[in-house]
Amino acid sequence: MKYMGSKDPFLREILYFSLCCRGATLAMQVVFNLLIPDHIADAFSPPRAPPSGYGNQLTELFLGGLGRWDAEHFLFIAEHGYVFEHNMAFFPLFPLTLAGLAYGLLWPLGFMLSVRSRLLLSAALLNTGCFVLAAIVLYRLGCVALQSRRSAFLAALLFCMNPASIFMTVAYSESLFALATFAGLWQLEKCRPFRGCFLFSLATAARANGLVNAGFLLYFGVQSVIQGTISCRRIYQILLATAVIILPFALFQYYSFQHFCSVSAIEGSVTPELMQLAIEKEYRVHGLPVPAWCAASLPLAYSNIQSDYWDVGLFSYFQLRQLPNFLLALPVILLGTRAIWEYAFANVNVCMTLGLWEKRQTPSSGYYGPRIFIYVAHLTALMMFGVFCMHVQVITRFLFSSSPVLFWFCSLRLQQNEPWMWGLEIGESASNPAVRLLYSWTSLQRPTRFMLGYFLGYWLLGTALHVNFLPWT
Repeated sequence: MKYMGSKDPFLREILYFSLCCRGATLAMQVVFNLLIPDHIADAFSPPRAPPSGYGNQLTELFLGGLGRWDAEHFLFIAEHGYVFEHNMAFFPLFPLTLAGLAYGLLWPLGFMLSVRSRLLLSAALLNTGCFVLAAIVLYRLGCVALQSRRSAFLAALLFCMNPASIFMTVAYSESLFALATFAGLWQLEKCRPFRGCFLFSLATAARANGLVNAGFLLYFGVQSVIQGTISCRRIYQILLATAVIILPFALFQYYSFQHFCSVSAIEGSVTPELMQLAIEKEYRVHGLPVPAWCAASLPLAYSNIQSDYWDVGLFSYFQLRQLPNFLLALPVILLGTRAIWEYAFANVNVCMTLGLWEKRQTPSSGYYGPRIFIYVAHLTALMMFGVFCMHVQVITRFLFSSSPVLFWFCSLRLQQNEPWMWGLEIGESASNPAVRLLYSWTSLQRPTRFMLGYFLGYWLLGTALHVNFLPWT
């Protein structure tokens, strides 16, 4: 690990490659937005005046593709707050950060850019920064967990061109969530639980599935109890840290209850334009009327809104008309299943005992090492929930922004199939093996072409479809 400092050549290559990939995605969305007419989608579309002035027109031309589908919710919340009930399905960290940038750092541009234009620019800057940092943190996490700099390096490069790339560029929270999650895992691997806990709490403030990260702390706590290496004080600290991870979710649900279940009058708090939209689309405005979930014994806005507005629930999406969406999600499901199966087949005893008796200080065996068990279990839980309880097409971005296992497994497979990718250099070469593979496409083995074709194909096709309001993952 002698190159883990700032002079690590792998870090420089990851920085350069991640910036190139973000630049390519931004350029592609401009081209596709110009070439392909927008689909008239039945999606949230709040009223706004057409862009006026050269600054706003240029921003809409170059960054307009960043504000499609759910991005409209995030941009709307950043500008107007939580006006409609279904806005509460989108957690506050990302829109609050956008608002902070638009009304703070970019406020001097107000003479030439509208609030929406500044929010689009904020989204581009924020997600680019978060994406680059996430790639770097994923590399550092892999170095510790896999004990292989080459495997970690290739995994980070694959992250830069992953199938969910478009969602890590547009005004969605995936890049921010991936950064907080990977950074939290890295801090746990470095035996810094309180830093990891803080980062996991940010992940929960960005997306509801950040709650799952509390499982890492609870697992390590149970493992330590079984192995007799923990004190009562340490158990208390772990429980407190778990509560901190859950706290953003609980606070947001409390805010939702106060915001939509209060019977106080709200005259004048919603503009006539937005009230007209609420009437036309039958959106519920806070307090008008009081939602039914407010009377529940545990009034959770998030789960009720997901169920009422998007029919999210166990087996709710298992319908014949959703078959195209299952086919769209099939590649990542197959990839995740193969990664889980190969790990389980190589570690039957570890999986049977849930890895609770394995010492984390023992030398790592790369992807098949016992310390990877908890990451594989995490992927398994996410994938099962995604297939059976969610809109299955979103599972691609759901998994690629949450689990490092997919990148580690693909890195392993590519190195097994194409060991020549590293060239003749010994040890610390920072030449880009992903680029070497792409330049040697015709000589690659078929499984390698399938894997890279999936990554690149979904990156390209997803950009073309998403930025023109066409359905994608």
